[in-house]
Amino acid sequence: MPITLPPITRRQFVKHSLALGGTAFIAPNALASVEAETIPLDPNRVALFSDTHISANPKQSYPGTKWPGSPVAESDHEWVNMADAFTQAANSVIALNPRPAHLIINGDCALSNGKEGEYKELVRLLEPLRLAGITIHVTIGNHDNRERLWELLPFLKKQQMGIHADVIELPHANIILLDSKTRSLGGKQLTWLSNQLDQRADKPALIFSHYNPYANRGVRPIPGLRDGKALLNLLSKRKHARAYIYGHTHEWQHDQQDHLHIVNLPAVAYYFGKGHANAWVDMKLTETSADLELQCINAKHKQHGDRRQLILKDI
Repeated sequence: MPITLPPITRRQFVKHSLALGGTAFIAPNALASVEAETIPLDPNRVALFSDTHISANPKQSYPGTKWPGSPVAESDHEWVNMADAFTQAANSVIALNPRPAHLIINGDCALSNGKEGEYKELVRLLEPLRLAGITIHVTIGNHDNRERLWELLPFLKKQQMGIHADVIELPHANIILLDSKTRSLGGKQLTWLSNQLDQRADKPALIFSHYNPYANRGVRPIPGLRDGKALLNLLSKRKHARAYIYGHTHEWQHDQQDHLHIVNLPAVAYYFGKGHANAWVDMKLTETSADLELQCINAKHKQHGDRRQLILKDI
C-alpha cells in the first residue's frame, strides 16, 4: 500500500534520527519553532507534491543534460537544487494557516532508482512537515523502490501489504491512492478500485497515481498507462469519481472528460526546461469543489498562483 508517515513529536524525531545514523538532523531551534506553534490543521486542505527526485547528495542540482529529442535548447536550462526546492516547498506548506492535515507525494521521490541514501535524505527533508503535525502519504513511482523505503521505516512494517493502494477518508471527499510503478495498474487493482468506489458512493472521489493515463499532451512525449483506457472507462461509469491526479511528465496540465477532471502535477524540483513550473499544489476541498492553486518555487514564475476548480458535485 502507499506509505503513510504520521506526524511526530520532537522525542520521536530524535529517536528516528538516531536510527538513521544521525542523518536526519534539524537544528534544535528549528524543532522548537515548529513544535511551539499552534497553527490548526485543516482536514479539508491537502498539499500535493510530485516528482521530488531527491538525491543522496543535498548539493546536487538538475538538469545536467537535456533528454533525447528535447525541444529546449541547452542554454535555456535552469539549474535547480532538488533539496533546496523541496525545503522551500515544505516551508511554504508549514507557513500556511490553517495548515493542510495531509500532504501527498505522488511518486518519484528518488532521483535514480530508490537508493538508501536518497531515501535517508528524503526522510530528513520530511521531518519538519511531520513535526508540524502533517501526515505524509507517498505513492510509488518508476524511480522508487518500495522495499528499500520500508527498510528505513521499520515502525511502519506492521501495516498491511498486498495490493499497494489505500483510501484517505476526508470530510468532503475520499482520496484513493494507487500504485502504477510498473506503468500498469493491473486487473486486480482495477477490481479493487471498482469495489472501493462502489462502496463509497456517498462522497466524491479523487484518484491518485504516478503515471499519466494516456500519452502526454504537453511538451514532452511520454507514453501513458498501459491500461489507462480501462482506468478511464471505469471512472467514466461512476459519476462520483471526479478526478484522476498524476505526475511523471513534470508539467502542470488540466483536462476534462465529462465529469472527470484529469490533472497533471508539476515536479517540485526536477527541471525539464525553460517555462516549466517547479511547483506544488495547494488543494482546498469544499462540499462541491476541489480548488487547486499552483505554488511555484519561483514566485515570479508566470504560472504562480494559477487556479483550477474541479467540480465535485453537480448542483
